[in-house]
Amino acid sequence: MISVLTLFLIPVGGGIPAGVLLARSQHLAWPVTAGLYFVSDVILAFLFEPVLGLLRLAGRKIKFIGLMGAAMKLAMSRTTAHYGGAGPFALVMIAFGVDPMTGRAAAAAAGHGFIAGWAIAIAGDMLYFGVVMAATLKLSTALGDPNRAMWIILAGMLILPVIVRRLKTAYLRFRVSRGPA
Repeated sequence: MISVLTLFLIPVGGGIPAGVLLARSQHLAWPVTAGLYFVSDVILAFLFEPVLGLLRLAGRKIKFIGLMGAAMKLAMSRTTAHYGGAGPFALVMIAFGVDPMTGRAAAAAAGHGFIAGWAIAIAGDMLYFGVVMAATLKLSTALGDPNRAMWIILAGMLILPVIVRRLKTAYLRFRVSRGPA
């Protein structure tokens, strides 16, 4: 179980498919696997929160860091506007679409404290984990080869966001070129 948790602690999404497949090879039930991923998020919260606090403190003293913080708030307000404002759903979607640290930073920029901010960030990250875990297990079963499934999922995690962004940009350009409806 410790080896699965260790893979989940890797700060990039690549630890998810490897950890899920390792958990399956160790005969861990999916709720146990999800619980281990949740524990990794809680560990992350306690490791990242002091860094976020130091950045806030430094932002008051160092102009450049303060400007970066202001830019982050502006970027988060623009991003959350696509989801109807800086409510919990929008912040969960940021954590789902990027990572829990960005989700926590967005929640902090929206004024949420430690508990609420991390609850929002972890909720989004757990949704992401659920999608990747289900896809990994299904693909591994369909292919009969866990290693190939892991590499396909990793490639998808890297390539799909780029494709979605490009399709969205192309769609928006198309809408603008047609003019108002």
